[in-house]
Amino acid sequence: MGRKRSYPAAFRQQMVALVRSGRSANDLAKEFEPTAQTISAWVRQADRDEGRRDDGLTSREREELQRLRRENKRLRQEREILAKAAAWFARETEAIPPKSSDI
Repeated sequence: MGRKRSYPAAFRQQMVALVRSGRSANDLAKEFEPTAQTISAWVRQADRDEGRRDDGLTSREREELQRLRRENKRLRQEREILAKAAAWFARETEAIPPKSSDI
């Protein structure tokens, strides 16, 4: 399995422009390093970003989704920490009796 390589935005835009000018993704893949599948994916994403397609998320929507997922994960972790701290403080101040099996 190959490593996932990141290409500069200008290079991706150039590949998209070449495909739109009539070059095939297969020809470009032979001439340059990215696979034809990768180049085709760039074209599809550029079409979404420009409103030519509506079968997926735009780049801006993807970035927002990633940001919201990270924020949601952080908030869940913070909530878990606060719940544990509240339970610990409640036991320490004896607001809640310690767990016992004597009941």
